[in-house]
Amino acid sequence: MKLPLPLKSTVKALVQGKLAFTLEEGWPAGNLQEGDLAAYDLAALKADPDRTTPQLILRPGPRESIEEVASTRSKLLVALYENVKGAIFAVEPKVDAWTRTRLDQLPGDSSMNIVAASDRSDQLIVSVASFLTPTTLWLADGATGGVERLKALAPRFDASNHLVEQFEAASKDGTKIPYFVVRPKGVDLVGAAPTLLYAYGGFQISMTPWYSGIIGKLWIERGGTFVVANIRGGGEFGPAWHNAGLKENRQKVYDDFFAVSEDLIARKITSPRRLGIMGGSNGGLLMGVALTQRPEFYNAVVIQVPLFDMIRYTQIGAGASWVGEYGDPAIPAERAVIERYSPYQKLRAGQRYPEVFLETSTTDDRVHPAHARKAAARLAELGYPYLYYENMEGGHSAAANLNQAALIDALEFTYLSRRLMGCGCEQP
Repeated sequence: MKLPLPLKSTVKALVQGKLAFTLEEGWPAGNLQEGDLAAYDLAALKADPDRTTPQLILRPGPRESIEEVASTRSKLLVALYENVKGAIFAVEPKVDAWTRTRLDQLPGDSSMNIVAASDRSDQLIVSVASFLTPTTLWLADGATGGVERLKALAPRFDASNHLVEQFEAASKDGTKIPYFVVRPKGVDLVGAAPTLLYAYGGFQISMTPWYSGIIGKLWIERGGTFVVANIRGGGEFGPAWHNAGLKENRQKVYDDFFAVSEDLIARKITSPRRLGIMGGSNGGLLMGVALTQRPEFYNAVVIQVPLFDMIRYTQIGAGASWVGEYGDPAIPAERAVIERYSPYQKLRAGQRYPEVFLETSTTDDRVHPAHARKAAARLAELGYPYLYYENMEGGHSAAANLNQAALIDALEFTYLSRRLMGCGCEQP
């Protein structure tokens, strides 16, 4: 029989005869909301499909999202993010409801992923990482709540003198935007910290804490401050957080980013002289919008494999596949929205743009290099200094091997160091 599930739903796991699924949109017929985790009793559904309704397992709060669902012999396992910090819950069906127990012995303030789960026991393996702690594997028991540290990757930089903080900035419409700050301990907040702000803001991709040996070694260990903004368009708070930045609401994504930038300056963590930004792909589009809408905030802009000409993006490479995210320029009402932020069309003479660093790949089959090339050509036409690097291999990552990746990392952080840690006038 065909399961009576809505179109925008995803089957996640089967436990004790209950089929668990998540909702990417509200479902009035099932009395469920966008982001819910629910289940059908398959035996009841088979016996009487017309009278069997789904049962709610978990409804995330406004600052929560379900990241992952798996199952063991008797438990449903849910990786739930609470204000962008991971937790694992063991959930079990009872007669009239589901009960959940947090595996609270796992480290906090981290990202968590369920790597493996056994259908012969209630054991699972969880991967945990944070900005200052390398990825570590933990063996956990969903029935007892016990955990055991198995192994961890070797640290790639000295994190002993650093701390992680989380703040919120009020966006233009009042929405609270969380962001993480990784910085040295004991440094006075006088607006002097060289700061790199990173964000993505699209396609329901969540920017949860992660460990980067590259950022750690080339930036954090050298005294730099690293910031990750959890702006709308991502999935940090479920499908609603993503949908809030779609199509006609796209400017909200950029307003969120500017709000975080302003908040960093207001808290005296950094200043426009010391603030740089970085983003790739959809995040590269974000960098282009930041450059053209609020250039006074930034002294360095790394634009990686970007979208840039949004008026013609549907006619360049794979662009037509993203109309669900950005809208269709062929539709007048949607084109009018896109025209208000498309970076290529918004570049103007006589502005105080910082010298930017553009990078792309000749073989990028996701975002065509024409976007970065057009951006560079337009900047040159207007007389602005810029840096441009195009790798001939590597696809959307712009690097085909570790040597190429190392070169790009070196170029990026040399540029950032000279712009933000030096006098701001040197050429990389």
